[in-house]
Amino acid sequence: MTMERLIEEKDSYAIGIVGATGLVGQTIQQDLITRGFPVDYENSRLFASPKSAGKEVAWNGHDYALQYGQAAEDYEGLDIVFLSAGGDATKSSVSKEECPKVAEAGAIAIDNSSAWRHDPEVPLVISEVNPAALEDIPKGIVANPNCTTMIGLTALNSLHQEAGLVALNVTTLQSVSGQGIDGVEELHFQTSRMMRDPKAFLTGRIRQEDLPPIRIFPALIGSNVAPHAGTFIGRDTSEELKFVNETRKILDIADLAIQASCWRVPVINCHSLSISAEFEDELTPERAEELLDGAPGVSFCDVPQVPQPIYASGRDEVFVGRVRRDESRPGKHALQAAVTADNVRKGASTNAVQIAELLIRK
Repeated sequence: MTMERLIEEKDSYAIGIVGATGLVGQTIQQDLITRGFPVDYENSRLFASPKSAGKEVAWNGHDYALQYGQAAEDYEGLDIVFLSAGGDATKSSVSKEECPKVAEAGAIAIDNSSAWRHDPEVPLVISEVNPAALEDIPKGIVANPNCTTMIGLTALNSLHQEAGLVALNVTTLQSVSGQGIDGVEELHFQTSRMMRDPKAFLTGRIRQEDLPPIRIFPALIGSNVAPHAGTFIGRDTSEELKFVNETRKILDIADLAIQASCWRVPVINCHSLSISAEFEDELTPERAEELLDGAPGVSFCDVPQVPQPIYASGRDEVFVGRVRRDESRPGKHALQAAVTADNVRKGASTNAVQIAELLIRK
């Protein structure tokens, strides 16, 4: 089943959004407006959890009663359905159940969870990197990659096309918005509590029992850095394994050597990455900068305007800078770079909408 047969050419398209009240779901709604996607607002539908079903919400001047999808018929008449409901575990379980129903109803499911990313019959797509993967969608489901994978490969793609990626060593510095608005609120609460007496930390007078409670993250995030993001799976974390496995699938390099270390940092929004990349062919920092300066979806930042989360928030581009040789790999064609991007936008919402744009252009 090819994309051409799945998406009929129309003047406008009926859209469904599962998880419409969440941070990513709301951003998808805004992205569809700002990017001028031809939405058939009269026949679109917004979906949420059972506790929110029936509540009235507005989207681009149109009022909707939130629905709770339970069966394939709930999605009938829709052309494209975006799914991003709940946190990591909840999101995956919802998507595992709902995506086949969406496909059964005749729509394309664009899924933001990890539920379908490793299914060989589900394309895992970054719009600027592997759009050709959309030529075959046998299950009617397209998977959106994890945010760090999306940001890192958008930055690296032009360099990979030029010189051939051989190995990657990546450290990610992931913001709290990766856990939605609940993660942002936890950072605010913990930081506010700890700043009541900041000198206590400097003098060592702080006691363990004085620390604020932990609810969303596995470690304290207020005024702290956690050297792990996600849940531990052996010595690695789920976020690290996502980066490794998804990168190999998207680039179609099953044996690509990758080392990923994912950290959670007390930043409200935008994930940052320190990337060391080894290439098959020679690639100078100067040539890399030329490629990055014209790469789709990339904004190259020359010194002193180096990539910083505070300036990337609310933007769709992936910001790349500080390109230099990796001197720890003598005799290798290796470069290091700093990368940052809005994980809610390019890392989730914007790429999902870009996938929809690619679908309707066929």
